[in-house]
Amino acid sequence: MRISIAVLFVFMVLVGCKEEKVVKNLAEGNWLVELEVMDNQVLPFNLKVEKNINGDYEMNIINADEVIRIDEVEVKGDSIYMYTPVFEGYLAGTFTDSTIEGQFIKESLDRIVPFKAIHDVNERFKVANKKGKENVTGIWETYFSPNLEEEYVGKGIFLQEGHKVTGTFRTTTGDYRFLDGVMDGDSLKLSAFDGAHAFLFTAKVTDSSMNGVFYSGNHFKEPFVATRNDDFELPDPDSLTFLNEGYDKLAFTFPDSNGDKVSLSDDRFHNKVVIVQLMGTWCPNCLDETKFLVEYMAENKDIEVIGLAFESAKTEDKAFKGIQRLKDRIGVGYPILLAQYGTYDKLKAQEKLPMLNHVLSYPTTIFIDKKGNVRKIHTGFNGPATGEKYIEFKKEFNELVTQLNNE
Repeated sequence: MRISIAVLFVFMVLVGCKEEKVVKNLAEGNWLVELEVMDNQVLPFNLKVEKNINGDYEMNIINADEVIRIDEVEVKGDSIYMYTPVFEGYLAGTFTDSTIEGQFIKESLDRIVPFKAIHDVNERFKVANKKGKENVTGIWETYFSPNLEEEYVGKGIFLQEGHKVTGTFRTTTGDYRFLDGVMDGDSLKLSAFDGAHAFLFTAKVTDSSMNGVFYSGNHFKEPFVATRNDDFELPDPDSLTFLNEGYDKLAFTFPDSNGDKVSLSDDRFHNKVVIVQLMGTWCPNCLDETKFLVEYMAENKDIEVIGLAFESAKTEDKAFKGIQRLKDRIGVGYPILLAQYGTYDKLKAQEKLPMLNHVLSYPTTIFIDKKGNVRKIHTGFNGPATGEKYIEFKKEFNELVTQLNNE
């Protein structure tokens, strides 16, 4: 009798263990994810789910021509965690085979955005009127927060095919990513999600004007207005940041991940063309530039690059972990120093580099010749989403570095 009871007990324990180890399956294929932002608006993006040969989930975030691969996915029972590459932000939720409910989380900024996802939905935005009379293809002179102290200028660049719209807004500090959306009658809807930022633009459109709202996550919104202007150009990005009077060189000393202090006066930078990149691991435009610099250095061994990271991470340890994650994922071979953690506030960043008139943008790129003189400071970065402007940047970058190397 005692043996029978013991056997029954062991059987029940084993069954219980097996039940605990049951893993639910998430349906493969196309998903629509909708983040809840302000004013009862939703910010959609497309997600494709698949399993690799090992049976592990891999996912692609899709924004127009941009595909962001997520290969860090954890499943625990009916809970799922999706860690976007490089960036701190992640998606966490519970799922059935065809739904997910959860939150987009950025811990260092204490930001949480609820989301829902539905399987087998392909359309990013629902469109009631696919035969709207307006077409936004072209260049738009844009003002965000118009007539306010915070006003700044942008350049909208869009292509519309049928009711589908793609493009971006360029600003003096960078671009607003690969925007993907629709024209629904006279209503423009565009969105982008990359694991760092969640952007939604809505606007009413006429043949020559836009009047809309820009949402960033569920923590920020601002109005914008735009008019058609095919000849419009933003201010010269090489004229916005410069050395203050009394300074002729850049100087700094910051630690690397080994705790070693690195300075421009170190021997490795002597008689070298040096590119100094003001950046952050949280910054998509910085990621675009970092990828470009890694590719450039792979073919051009005669320059040095130094990254100065201004991090939102709350501790030094977390900041360095974020830097190392970026270096590992992108293959960064140049030093990235920790200039600041706990905030990426630009006024505080300028205090670390008092020779600059201001730090206006992440990234900011500083070109230094072999004698240690600052030859150019480029504010912002026109990434792949800007098309021809990105090609133009790469050409100008190569011409200047070649010139400095030949001096």
